[in-house]
Amino acid sequence: MVAGWFAGDGDDFRLLGTRCSACASVFFPREDHHCRNPACPGGELHEVPLSRRGHIWSFTDSRYRPPSPYVTDPELSWEPCAFMAVELGAERMVVLGQAAPGTTVADLAVGMEVEVVPGVLHEDAETTWTTWHWRPTGVTA
Repeated sequence: MVAGWFAGDGDDFRLLGTRCSACASVFFPREDHHCRNPACPGGELHEVPLSRRGHIWSFTDSRYRPPSPYVTDPELSWEPCAFMAVELGAERMVVLGQAAPGTTVADLAVGMEVEVVPGVLHEDAETTWTTWHWRPTGVTA
């Protein structure tokens, strides 16, 4: 888990971004030091919860283990997964993320409504690394 990128559980689960007080630009991942908008004179950055729902802008699947320099344990099995680029209309941004387990590219279409849900990136005996997933609306885990 990356601290400060998301919070909550169930229907309260949200990605967290920041909004500039001067130009109203919203950023994800969050920005805590300065406004990234080159046309902005700069303002205070405030944490804001992002929209829970958006629409698929694009999607693809991952059918192979990532190559170097990404670190993966070759002893662990590799599971193909779908990735989505989701447009959040209110924030006017696209956020990337993995599809919820059990969702394949055959289940997806550009323009389809999806919602952000909590997910598990990896877990071992000592630690569970959490993340977010995108899930088509109307689908329950």
